[in-house]
Amino acid sequence: MMDLLTDPQAWAALVALSALEIVLGIDNVVFISVLIARLDPARRQRARQIGLSLALLFRIVLLFGLTRLIALAAPVVTVMGNVFSWHDIVLIAGGLFLISKATHEIHSEVEGRAGDEPAAAAGRAVFSVIILQVIVIDLVFSVDSIITAIGMAQDIRIMIAAVLISVVIMYAASGPVARFVAEHLTTKMLALAFLILIGVALVADGFDFHIPRGYIYFAMAFAGAVEAVNIAATRRRRHHRE
Repeated sequence: MMDLLTDPQAWAALVALSALEIVLGIDNVVFISVLIARLDPARRQRARQIGLSLALLFRIVLLFGLTRLIALAAPVVTVMGNVFSWHDIVLIAGGLFLISKATHEIHSEVEGRAGDEPAAAAGRAVFSVIILQVIVIDLVFSVDSIITAIGMAQDIRIMIAAVLISVVIMYAASGPVARFVAEHLTTKMLALAFLILIGVALVADGFDFHIPRGYIYFAMAFAGAVEAVNIAATRRRRHHRE
């Protein structure tokens, strides 16, 4: 253990892997924030704690199942000349789930649920169903996250430390993100659009067509910056009217 603590390469691997895990965890945080926005305030905190605790649990369990996880890359089925592994199948299924869920939420918002009775809508949201959806997407993002960790580090202790750091930061960020999404309906719509974008990227990865994540995160950052300007402008106009 001491040799690991005094090894500069180990620290460099920890910093790089932690940063990457935090970036990969952004998608997870956005999805959980959108889902729990439908719950009443008393249950949002509990749902967030359960969701992120499961994210941590799944990642650590997958880390200790390294041999099985690596086997996910082995071909299992061939469809019309395309070879798919379990990793590909999980990414495709998870991506389709994200796309369908985000599309359903957008449809509900456009149909007026968000504008009519948000408190009643939140009361109708089934807590167990939302937790089940969080579990599904936690599994999808955990597989992608841990396979990335395996490719970057060789020592499981470094991987576990990076996962713990990323989940702690995800938890700290999830509260403000969830509150912000719940308070700004246009931001929620933007977050749902992000989820569709991420879902398309996951499906593309499953078909061995990699979309550089830098493009996706730049688009998300740019759209988020524009939305921040719009919110600031709206607040300033409201302040002047008052």
